Amino acid sequence: MSRIDESKEFIAVRIAVLTVSDTRDLGQDRSGDVLVGRIGDAGHVLADRKIIRDERSEIADQLRAWCADPAIDVVISTGGTGLTGRDVTVEAHRDVYEKEMDAFGTVFTIVSMQKIGTSAVQSRATGGVANGTYLFALPGSPGACKDAWDEILQKQLDYRHRPCNFVEILPRLNEHQRRK
Repeated sequence: MSRIDESKEFIAVRIAVLTVSDTRDLGQDRSGDVLVGRIGDAGHVLADRKIIRDERSEIADQLRAWCADPAIDVVISTGGTGLTGRDVTVEAHRDVYEKEMDAFGTVFTIVSMQKIGTSAVQSRATGGVANGTYLFALPGSPGACKDAWDEILQKQLDYRHRPCNFVEILPRLNEHQRRK
């Protein structure tokens, strides 16, 4: 069972939040607000925050820009993970990923099933890695953002979490680029 090892020191990571929406602005971005609040409450650093339209190339360009920024360790997007024609966030993420974390979507579905039952099948939440940066695409509802953060990301982004976590391997994510 997972646990926090209190003998280890907490390490804050720098997280950017991207809301994907054709209609929201910062004043209406409840899902982004949920993530920003939880990031701060956990002791992490909000590195940047933006809202972008549901345009695949614009989303991918923003993800790439943040992945190239050494001041950003993690990108969490919210919105555009559904099944409608305008939902292109997952495709944009996959355009950027070097490696996809298949289990992230699976675990998110398990967490969602406990809250919303079989409606969880409509989510295409995903996670991956690019250029030494973690990328996560969450649904656009505040509830889904709470569930993903509280049940998965808060634990995996805590260096003290055992038996393992994302932070401890962060320095090794792009080690393949250093090999000769």
